[in-house]
Amino acid sequence: MAQQKGIIKLKGKIGDISFYKTQDGHLAREKGGVDASRIANDPAFIRTRENGAEFGSSAISGKLVRSTLRTMLMTASDNRVTARLTKLMTDVKNLDATSVRGKRAVGVAIALAPAKALLKGFNFNNKAILGSILFKPFVVTPATGVITINGLVPINDIAFPTGATHINLKGSWAKVDFTNNISDVKLSNVINLPINAVSTNVILTPSAPPVGAGTNLFVLQIEFFQMVNAVQYSLKNGAFNALSIVEVS
Repeated sequence: MAQQKGIIKLKGKIGDISFYKTQDGHLAREKGGVDASRIANDPAFIRTRENGAEFGSSAISGKLVRSTLRTMLMTASDNRVTARLTKLMTDVKNLDATSVRGKRAVGVAIALAPAKALLKGFNFNNKAILGSILFKPFVVTPATGVITINGLVPINDIAFPTGATHINLKGSWAKVDFTNNISDVKLSNVINLPINAVSTNVILTPSAPPVGAGTNLFVLQIEFFQMVNAVQYSLKNGAFNALSIVEVS
């Protein structure tokens, strides 16, 4: 793909050249490639079909996670989270050492400790990494889904953006069945704190255990707000909010 230069940016087609706009700028590309029906049927493209099937499976797994945590992602995600999560699921899928090529799946690999380790620490907003915002240790109790942060002093333990006056902390416990593509999630209570020097023991407790079988994902979110005339407003539409998978079991 070529980058469009110059003052006038084109959109549409001229001959075999397509001009279009993406988040990376105005691009142009030439029509080409192998006919789709040949890829689908020609024995020479069996490896391509296998790769495509596995990529599609990884994309579905990534979408399942996003759908499960949708209410939290609405205020804490970046514009490349879909691609980044699909890439992560592809890395997880590659750990499936028992399925044949073309059939390797996240649902099989996720039973392995290295696969769970890949998921742990994933940040849904790469502009707000949890580890660069929260400097107080926290504890996740997998049996209950409770996330505890003892002695949190926001002005010392939170790297807050200019203009922020308050924070919300909340968690969730999701059970994700990557094999059957189903999930359930339970959100915790929300703790709202002013950004000051007061120490608070933060205890985030899910409303109930999620139902079903699958992989347990424990998630922590920090949101920033600005108080104006006794009303708290989301700071820059959530651009500074952090959301991360903090434990997997």
